[in-house]
Amino acid sequence: MRKLKIIILALVVIGFLIGTSILLVKYFRPKPTGIFIDSKPASNVFVNSEQVGRTPYRTNKLDPGEYSIRLIPDSYEVPLAPYDTKINLQAKTETIIKKEFGKTPEESSIEVDSFEKLDSGETGISIVTVPEKAQIVIDGSTRALSPYKTMAVVPGEHSITLSLDGYIAKNLKVNTYSGYRLVIYVEFKKSKEEVATPTPTPTPQEEVKDMVEILSTPLGYLRVRKDPTTEAVEIGKAEPGKLYPLLETDEASGWFKIEYEQGKSGWIANQYAKKVTPSITKTPSQTITQTPTPTPKLSPKPSI
Repeated sequence: MRKLKIIILALVVIGFLIGTSILLVKYFRPKPTGIFIDSKPASNVFVNSEQVGRTPYRTNKLDPGEYSIRLIPDSYEVPLAPYDTKINLQAKTETIIKKEFGKTPEESSIEVDSFEKLDSGETGISIVTVPEKAQIVIDGSTRALSPYKTMAVVPGEHSITLSLDGYIAKNLKVNTYSGYRLVIYVEFKKSKEEVATPTPTPTPQEEVKDMVEILSTPLGYLRVRKDPTTEAVEIGKAEPGKLYPLLETDEASGWFKIEYEQGKSGWIANQYAKKVTPSITKTPSQTITQTPTPTPKLSPKPSI
């Protein structure tokens, strides 16, 4: 009986040691981390030179550490160059890579959202863009220019808008975590819209083109936005009662594109604006020379 108790006790001790060892291994083993990769067009995904799937690709079975990523896009009309990068994955986070391939670098874009471990329990965001000096709006309130760093954020979901004249804006939904800095890297894709050139001031002998008159608004001004939608970034203001050169009309929304400052253009809602076509003004250089035959003089019409 005594031997049986000793054997049972020994088995309990051995089981306890095995269980403790497993827990210690799980505790000290690096936590699994994730990665999400998407691309346009679809691409074959290689992680550390091994093909693991096609985009969109997601896994959370990787260990923290450095990985080499290669994307080989499907090519239809013309061959597209592969994309190669290296990323450092952090525990308990998901790194995001979004790549849009183009025939040239100007027609391509890239977004990489990764994380850096902080010694403290703070939460941070770092934003780098190519080109620099992009406008940054975080959660609709914080405004800055890239490159930008801040520790004044809380863990959770955030919305970030990145915009730059001549390039397609980026609207991001990201998550931040306590003890980590979210690092956002963006290479912009050039906009297909032609950059608006300053509208020359019409000389007296030129025909004045269509203008837009700003009507009265509840705010006392009318917002000028980058694109013809209320969700676009506000880039200026138009004053009620003033006339602005009309550059374009959006067929879908009816919004007007105006030159609100010299060399600067943007979109305004047609709800508080109307198109105006000014009359043509003639100068002495446009007066028709009369023959010596006397003709009756006409009384000038009052100007409108």
